[in-house]
Amino acid sequence: MALDHIRYDILAQAALRGVVRTVLADAAKKGLPGEHHFKITFNTTAPGVRLSERMRARFPEEMTIVLQHQFWDLAVTEHAFEVGLSFGGIPEKVGVPFDSVTAFYDPAVQFGFQFETVEAAATADANAGPQTAEKSAGSAAKRPAGESKPDALPAPSPVAAAAPDAPGPDSPGGEVVRLDRFRKK
Repeated sequence: MALDHIRYDILAQAALRGVVRTVLADAAKKGLPGEHHFKITFNTTAPGVRLSERMRARFPEEMTIVLQHQFWDLAVTEHAFEVGLSFGGIPEKVGVPFDSVTAFYDPAVQFGFQFETVEAAATADANAGPQTAEKSAGSAAKRPAGESKPDALPAPSPVAAAAPDAPGPDSPGGEVVRLDRFRKK
């Protein structure tokens, strides 16, 4: 298969992060419409994540926040969002760069997606050996033995899969779309 010089996987992942940004910006301006609410999972060790030491100790690697009834001061910028939440009755501000988000899910409409991190993609590629095997998400392009990837580009690929509590494709009311379904294999 031909080498992807455009890196559609990176472009698609950036577009999906733009969806998260747009939805949160709209919620910051107008509030949550109808029954919509968001479960957002992020890497707590990612650069730029602002979290109290108490919360960082409880969630040393990954944390999921829910924006539904009790949140305040949601502010969205081009690269991050900040929100006030209560943890065990203690109010805190959390700052989350969009690049640290690993999953987004709206249970009201059963819509969600997960992002593959650069580290996970690099690990998958390293474990594949000289012959590239498909990643666990089924989204890696196969390369001939000995052909290397460009050094300047990371190897993330968007993985649109069910977030926690998301129904499978046979469930009524919605389907989580896998982006790799549209890739040529």
